[in-house]
Amino acid sequence: MIKKYTLDNGLRVVMEKIDYVKSASIGIWVNIGSNNETEETNGLSHFIEHMLFKGTTNRKANEIAEDMDNLGGQLNAFTSKESTCFYVKVLDENIEEAVEILSDMFFNSLFLQEEIDKEISVVVEEIKMYEDSPEDLVHDKLTEIIFNDSPMAYNILGTEKNLRTFTTEKVTDYMNEKYSPYNTVISIAGSFDEESFINLIKDKFDNWHNSKAEHIDKQGVYIRKVVGINKDLEQFHMCIGNKTIGRHNENYYPLLVLNNIFGGTMSSRIFQEVREKKGLVYSIYSFVSNYSNTGIFTTYAGMAYECVEDALRTILREMADIKKGKITLKEFNRAKQQIKGNYILGLESTSSRMSAIGRRELLYNEIQYPEKVIESISNVKLEDVLKVANDLFDIDNLSITFTGNLTKHKNIEETINKVLGENYEG
Repeated sequence: MIKKYTLDNGLRVVMEKIDYVKSASIGIWVNIGSNNETEETNGLSHFIEHMLFKGTTNRKANEIAEDMDNLGGQLNAFTSKESTCFYVKVLDENIEEAVEILSDMFFNSLFLQEEIDKEISVVVEEIKMYEDSPEDLVHDKLTEIIFNDSPMAYNILGTEKNLRTFTTEKVTDYMNEKYSPYNTVISIAGSFDEESFINLIKDKFDNWHNSKAEHIDKQGVYIRKVVGINKDLEQFHMCIGNKTIGRHNENYYPLLVLNNIFGGTMSSRIFQEVREKKGLVYSIYSFVSNYSNTGIFTTYAGMAYECVEDALRTILREMADIKKGKITLKEFNRAKQQIKGNYILGLESTSSRMSAIGRRELLYNEIQYPEKVIESISNVKLEDVLKVANDLFDIDNLSITFTGNLTKHKNIEETINKVLGENYEG
């Protein structure tokens, strides 16, 4: 049973009791991510996530870590395009101490300039690490194209140029402007006493008052592109993508089924055809990134330069075959079963349950029960999947990003455009 409680200041609390465990996971979810930034503030949401671990009026940075270790708990955080989350997992006997540490970080962080300067260097290295990963590089470039001219296109980490401008004033102003009880959710899943937990949250958060934070929701106009990035690499890395729907769309579950059939598993079409039967790649998969109002469908492949033409052509032919209705009942039912199985297995930890209810409440202001999700997956019809495929696998609308040694292999982009221009509808 999932329960919801709203404090007088607008802060929402969602709770799911799991009596057979002896631990609890607790998260503070704020509806602020890179999609709520401007060009000048890009990277600040993620940077604040880092800075909350760098010392408060009550604890030095090392004391935050030591106090959590003394509880035998786990403390972490992450930033996405739509939210920032600070979370802990502890034994049920240590919930009060864990919430005290979280709330201390949340309200009493110092944001000292000397710590900001040190953390800027850390995040710059994090950016360089991703830039050195060709797989991440082509994914990020595809995101820029798909979400053209909107905050959704921004890199979550920001840019080195922006990071170098961050000051105590800039960080605190952004947090005061963007963080509000109205756009924050606290979620807990595991073993806990509901009344005691609500009283604990009231004690720590009831005095937090801030006006409703304005939320940017600017949508960009997608224009297909083929973009290459020159890097001296032994292997060629490629992403093929198209803009797709958000999580709340009626075709969300058919889209998940389509992804599973096409490239989401080792039994999928492109894994079997491109890797297992033809041996053209080592790594190949597809995945869906869905947000509140939009999303990306991405296919990634890493291969030798001489395999690019054959691999791309095979991927596009599989897209065309699915559009023509060439999906067997066996693979359709297997895909639905895999999605249901993965979903249920993913709910067997308090952390994933806490994340599921916290994110859902934050982004959609609703409680979604596992039984409803399973029912929605079961109710997907083959014609629903084909309808989604017809829009998504429009080859004339696909963007491609790639990286490799483009100095040595100068004809790669010409090859890609040639394959894209072939007839797959016949």
